[in-house]
Amino acid sequence: MAKPRELRRRIRSVQSTRKITKTMELVATSKLKRAQDRVAAARPYAAALTEVMGDLYDPELAERFPLLRQPPEGGEGPARRVALLLITSNRGLCGAFNANLIREARRRLDELDRAGTPVDLHVVGKKGITYFRFAKRPLASQRTDIGDKPTATHAAELVGPLVAQFASGGVDAVEVVFAQFRSAVSTPPTVLRILPVTPPTEGRKDGKGMASPPSVLPSFRRSANYILRPSAEAILAELLPLYVRNQVYRALVETTAAFYGAQRTAMKNATDNAGDMLDVLNRTYNRARQAQITQEIAEIVGGAEALKG
Repeated sequence: MAKPRELRRRIRSVQSTRKITKTMELVATSKLKRAQDRVAAARPYAAALTEVMGDLYDPELAERFPLLRQPPEGGEGPARRVALLLITSNRGLCGAFNANLIREARRRLDELDRAGTPVDLHVVGKKGITYFRFAKRPLASQRTDIGDKPTATHAAELVGPLVAQFASGGVDAVEVVFAQFRSAVSTPPTVLRILPVTPPTEGRKDGKGMASPPSVLPSFRRSANYILRPSAEAILAELLPLYVRNQVYRALVETTAAFYGAQRTAMKNATDNAGDMLDVLNRTYNRARQAQITQEIAEIVGGAEALKG
């Protein structure tokens, strides 16, 4: 059994650690609330923008816009090239959050590599950059300055070069790997194709009855009665880049909210584990102290009996 002095030192160490993890849990909870507010504010705008895009879409107009150009199918034409944007956090202490994002990015990279598709990897966040540097995977670009308050300007800076490459034919698709924020405890890593913008398909749903992903425009509805000025083509030309930037912005804010949700959960678990460890250490210390006192009493009684003899 450890000595009482050593046990006291360990108890003080665990108590200090518990104070730190509890503080980090409270900070993450506060920042999670603000991040959730940004996610909630971004979703109605994205839904309205998607609805307007669906109303403006027309197959005849689509042929004039590079952002609607679909990649070659069936091996026809030049070899496809994909730009993959991975969004991670700059900090850790969030459980398996970054590891799950990196694992999803690796899975997608392996799929593209097996298909013989060249990939340009773009990474946001120190954790993703550090991993792929260690894995000796070349990066087309990297960003660590976005932090936990992403803005539309950050999204424009990220997606601007990718849109230009896609429009010029340098890449045939742009995909984003991010953490989809469903709740504080449900943030699955997701791969979203943002370019090309997929033409609308009537009643398109996946096998689980879920609606089409955000990069798919809703069906063109002739029921909408709009007076368009100057023209549908001019409006669509302005909305398409805005639509793509909005997808990247949503990926940034959802990943930020997911990070704080994961950090709060990790710090709560660490605080609870520290409390359990303190209970065990206190019981062990009490037993050791009791044994020490009992031994001291026995020595005193033995000495007294020896003096009597």
